[in-house]
Amino acid sequence: MKKRQLRDEFKHEFNLEVQLFLLNCMISDLDIFARCRTIVHEDYFDDQLNTTVRFILQYADEQHSIPDIALINAKTGQLLTGMSPEAMVRQRDWFLQEMENFCRYRAKENVMLDAIELLRAGEVHEFERRYNEAAIIRLNRDIGTDYFHNPHERLLRMLDRSSFVKTGWHLLDDKLFGGFSRGALNVFCGSSGSGKSLVLQNLALNWILDGHLVVYFTLELSEDLVSLRLDSMLSGKSTRDVIGNVLDVALFLKEKSKVSERLFIKKMPEGSTTTNDLRAFLKEFEIQTGRRPDAIIVDYLDLMYPNNQRIDPSDLFVKDKFVSEELRGLMDETNSFGATASQLNRGAIEAQGEFDHSHIAGGISKINTADNVIAIYAPNLQRGEYTMLFLKTRSSSGVGQRIKLRYDPECMRITNTAAPDVDRAQSYNEISAELKEQNQSMDGDTALDMMQRNRGKHH
Repeated sequence: MKKRQLRDEFKHEFNLEVQLFLLNCMISDLDIFARCRTIVHEDYFDDQLNTTVRFILQYADEQHSIPDIALINAKTGQLLTGMSPEAMVRQRDWFLQEMENFCRYRAKENVMLDAIELLRAGEVHEFERRYNEAAIIRLNRDIGTDYFHNPHERLLRMLDRSSFVKTGWHLLDDKLFGGFSRGALNVFCGSSGSGKSLVLQNLALNWILDGHLVVYFTLELSEDLVSLRLDSMLSGKSTRDVIGNVLDVALFLKEKSKVSERLFIKKMPEGSTTTNDLRAFLKEFEIQTGRRPDAIIVDYLDLMYPNNQRIDPSDLFVKDKFVSEELRGLMDETNSFGATASQLNRGAIEAQGEFDHSHIAGGISKINTADNVIAIYAPNLQRGEYTMLFLKTRSSSGVGQRIKLRYDPECMRITNTAAPDVDRAQSYNEISAELKEQNQSMDGDTALDMMQRNRGKHH
């Protein structure tokens, strides 16, 4: 069954008369035509207009101008009339919005009409790719920065770092002139066993304690193992002690949740997860919770695959290029901040902390895309030191500089070197001391409620 026959079954506002009107508007103004050319495709129009639209687009691409209306009518047999300049001035904004809506609607419709054939052929990812591309069709209305217009305002805007989000490590924030920005791709690089996941987990912890909703995607570790590590970091106890004091730690976490944002940990399949899979999860997350996450953490970049299955995953340069671009696009699309990690190659072992771009697995492709690339290594873990080297910083001058953070091997917590983190909630020891004063026969919730009523003495 042809698309036209299927389309006839749908009743919508973009009928043939509306399409003719949009086409007449588009060919009446060269500036408007140029803006629409990036999103208009002949397949979006009904069969009666396909030939006409194809001729107009081909002529414009070859001659860099709009064909004369008489020529269009003679070549295609379609009687177009165009619009007067006065009418175009009045309807300019409406037309641009309507053409954008039309192209987005028809692009989605085309994907849905092809869905059965794509799914039968096993082209699930191709279906997802086409639909996601259709969903983000937009006209570019931003003409950029007028350099000489109000330079004072522009410079003040550069000084405003309110859009940057602190990482919880002030030494790192200082080097980045305020922290991570929304829509940016931040990559922590390390050798195998250097603690890439620990850095990301500590970062997630810093953000929820600072009041940000975080989604943590793990492609390697289980949800329970990531959670156990966070239990250890929050309580200041080793994982063995956490397991040995389940009730006390559970009560402590319940208390901590009263002064922290929520953290969701989601295990994704290793070896097949794409950015489209993350996007689908985030949409379901928004439906179920009614919220969008502030931060997205992906553990980690090298385990992801491009949306396009035709890309050879053994070609790391190309694979990482596409994955990095797609993940950064997701950050920008969701207006979120976050981080991921990447592996350093074998040469990094001999470099002994003197890392450069050549030591990143996959090469320069992911560095070109990332906004900040930070190498991590811990040569002095016994002394409780964690070192970070800035390989790339897009919005600061921190490249080549190092910072040292405090690392507690007992609970795996990474903090600033100047002083340990001071949290708004009571520490584990304080909460445990209060619980021990309560009747040991009480259940956990009753004891915690009584502790809450007695907390006035601490404030």
